[in-house]
Amino acid sequence: MQQKIVGYHVDEEQHWVAELACGHFQHVRHNPPWTVRPWVITVEGRQQQLGTILICKKCDVAAPRDIID
Repeated sequence: MQQKIVGYHVDEEQHWVAELACGHFQHVRHNPPWTVRPWVITVEGRQQQLGTILICKKCDVAAPRDIID
């Protein structure tokens, strides 16, 4: 299901995680060459991506909302 990015936080391993409108979280790593997301590494880049649509696989399986530890 398509969901908008509404915020971000850093996990325990210091990786950026997108907070989606549905309440689920999804890692948004910049890990070339496998995943190229240079916008993740700057505040400005992350702010510009607010509202961007990501596919939420957790919604597809009706998973409960995620919780920040």
